[in-house]
Amino acid sequence: MTTGTVLGKPPALTPLLARGALLSPFKRPRPDAPFPRTRLVLPGLRVDLARLSAYERVCGFATGEDALPLTYPHVLGFPLAMRLMSGRDFPLPLLGLVHTSIGIRRHRALPATGTYELAVHVDRLAPHRRGTEAAVVTELRDAGTGRVVWESTSTYLARHRTTGEHSGAPAPGPQAPSPLPAVAEWRPGADLGRRYGAVSGDRNPIHLHPLTARLFGFPRAIAHGMWTVARCLAAHGSPEAAVVRAEFRAPVPLPATVVYAADASGRFELRSSDGRTHLTGSVTTAPA
Repeated sequence: MTTGTVLGKPPALTPLLARGALLSPFKRPRPDAPFPRTRLVLPGLRVDLARLSAYERVCGFATGEDALPLTYPHVLGFPLAMRLMSGRDFPLPLLGLVHTSIGIRRHRALPATGTYELAVHVDRLAPHRRGTEAAVVTELRDAGTGRVVWESTSTYLARHRTTGEHSGAPAPGPQAPSPLPAVAEWRPGADLGRRYGAVSGDRNPIHLHPLTARLFGFPRAIAHGMWTVARCLAAHGSPEAAVVRAEFRAPVPLPATVVYAADASGRFELRSSDGRTHLTGSVTTAPA
């Protein structure tokens, strides 16, 4: 049963990151572990327009418009998600947690100057061939009408040894579709993780520096998954009522040279110059 907790202001991220880091070595992740059933609610939310503008510049969105980019409510909800995932009752270690997918539905355009209510909860845990995934749901409501105007489900993977049917190689699936036509080449620099972390608040060590990334098995710092999908959506564009689905297939080591590819159906992807796919996704008009 989910219980509601109303917050007076967004949680401060630095102490949450510190708490999550300190508790991580004591976590024993498994898909059948109990997890927090609290729904955190932040009413009366107003967007910091200076921070929004900085985010838009890092991700390639147009600046100066009275509109939230399609991915920005995820940033607004991140401190609430962090409060849940850094707690003692969250079974996955925060350090090294990898964002594996996101599904977004925006019901209408979102004015940057609007007032909103934000809510976040952990929906479920699930087995993954490389460990355990948690699904985190974020909802943004119009403060005046109470209607949901934006919602998302993100999955986060804690890597650990697995046994049984979920271990080893993935089951064979349908043949991968042909690569999408290349549209642009991007060269994210070694400092991208720090730049995106500054505007999003996500300062997971795997994104910040090669030395901290190596502690979690990555030879170099890797780009945030949400930067990759935001950058693709900034280039692709999206309807006011939109559905986005994206899977983070492989990390983007920094610095990198990546190819953005897309087609007229709304599919997009990000791949390296040698053809390795890092991100696949789609953006379509939401059904009425």
